[in-house]
Amino acid sequence: MDQNMKTNEGAAAAEHIDEEKWVYDSSVDYKGRIPLRASTGAWKASLFIIATEFSERLSYFGLAVNLIMYLTTVLHQDLKTAAKSCNYWSGVTTIMPLLGGFLADAYLGRFSTVMLSSLIYIMGLLLLTMSRVVPGLRPLDAGSAGGSHRVHEVVFFLAMYLISVGTGGHKPSLESFGADQFDDDHPIEKRKKMSFFNWWCFGLCCGLLLGVTVIVYIQDHVGWAVADIILTTVMVSTTAIIWIGRPLYRYRKPMGSPLTPMMQVIVAAFVKRRLPYPVDSDQLYEIPKSDKNQGGRLLLHTNKLRFLDKAAIVEDEVVSKEKANPWRLASVTKVEEVKLIINMIPIWLTTLPFGICVAQSSTFFIKQSTTLNRAIAGDFTIPPASVYGFAAVSLVVSIAIYDRILVPFLRRVTGDERGINILQRIGIGMVFSVATMVVAALVERKRLRVVEASPAGNSLSMSVFWLAPQYVIIAVGDCFTLVGLQEYFYDQVPDSMRSLGIAFYLSVLGASSFLSGLLITVVDGVTARSWFGKDLNASRLDYFYWLLAGITAGNLFIYSFVAQSYSYKNARKTTLVVADCYQPHPMP
Repeated sequence: MDQNMKTNEGAAAAEHIDEEKWVYDSSVDYKGRIPLRASTGAWKASLFIIATEFSERLSYFGLAVNLIMYLTTVLHQDLKTAAKSCNYWSGVTTIMPLLGGFLADAYLGRFSTVMLSSLIYIMGLLLLTMSRVVPGLRPLDAGSAGGSHRVHEVVFFLAMYLISVGTGGHKPSLESFGADQFDDDHPIEKRKKMSFFNWWCFGLCCGLLLGVTVIVYIQDHVGWAVADIILTTVMVSTTAIIWIGRPLYRYRKPMGSPLTPMMQVIVAAFVKRRLPYPVDSDQLYEIPKSDKNQGGRLLLHTNKLRFLDKAAIVEDEVVSKEKANPWRLASVTKVEEVKLIINMIPIWLTTLPFGICVAQSSTFFIKQSTTLNRAIAGDFTIPPASVYGFAAVSLVVSIAIYDRILVPFLRRVTGDERGINILQRIGIGMVFSVATMVVAALVERKRLRVVEASPAGNSLSMSVFWLAPQYVIIAVGDCFTLVGLQEYFYDQVPDSMRSLGIAFYLSVLGASSFLSGLLITVVDGVTARSWFGKDLNASRLDYFYWLLAGITAGNLFIYSFVAQSYSYKNARKTTLVVADCYQPHPMP
């Protein structure tokens, strides 16, 4: 017996040493082999990826926040047409990640999608630069005798939509690829992965901050072409950097369309709907752990949405499980993956009001800044779009405090390795969104009183820094909710759908923007005295902010109920045999 115990202890120790050396999470290295833990992944790889995100967000926000100014001052579009052009571009940019994430997960692989979308992004930036420096493409009022306003407009929008397509593949694939560098089954790497989303957002915010300050200032005071050249150079440089880092990355192979297995589960459950449930869930069909074609971690059975469990019931006439028709028999893991997606729908819906509040920070908040005194030192005036920098700076600081101070403290208090769970983090951010709307309403009411008391009928005697509190509060809310949503949608989707998971997160913001526009239309139609006049001084934005505060507060109770009944994904630990770790496999 003692000999057997020693043998078992020796085997366990050997297995532990083996797992410290190799990464068994179904990822491969750049040569298609099982990755060595010491030389791939973790922070050594993800820093390259965060730097690339910084570059992309610098370009995106540098163009997006000042787009309406370019359309009205250079292309001479009226305000209504310019606003519609911005909304169309923003809508396409929001929808494209769903397609980009699907292609990355199903067919191309995340790294390949990042590289392809980066090239498309660079093509857009190059074309945008050409539209402002090539004589035949420049707008008429750019000083070129050979310029054509119509030609410039066509080339300009073609460039912007190329950038939109590039963003659609870049955004969901890059973030999920960065998170793939950490092994969920390794305790140390799992904890690092929790910090990854915080520092990912930190890099994003640094790009945002420079985009809405330095790039916008260059556009307004030096020239649009100079800003484009800077953005193109930075994007080319970071694309080269992420390519150079290839030997450090861990890759996931594309697993084919994730929609097909989901449909198979639904069809199999419907076909076998009249079969009785088995006495024990262990009687449900599952793929053997040793099956190398399983493509991800196995999931434990849950008792929710039990009608789907019938897809995993083994029928008497099924002779061989291995040869069974997938439209008649699904594994427990496939069934649980469908449950994960269904369980996400209430969470997705209840985060939309938060997104509507966030949408105000890039629309009405910025519009308010145009009516206030933006001078800060002598003749230096803050560009209207640069007030968004209040939020960027606050978010950078909030993330650093959260990750380095608050999380370690909460770990000691709660015993949770995250400090607080993901849905609690999201809910706390929603509380800050309510506070944001309350403060915004109070500040806007004060601004209107200043307008009423002013002989000139304006609010230029009021400093733009009055807007800082609402930007700071929404930034703290973003630190909790937006970062939490990124982690939630990446972590809780099936392993084969993680790029789509990031796209689901982005769709929250996109759908919220559309809902914000719809809400404005509805409110404008039902209020006796319109809350949205011909200008801000004739409007009652404070009423609209109070309405948003009420909607978000009411939704918070619904979200709390949904979050309390939510069941998190529970995966089995992956263990593979390593005899042929360095046998090459096809590259992802």
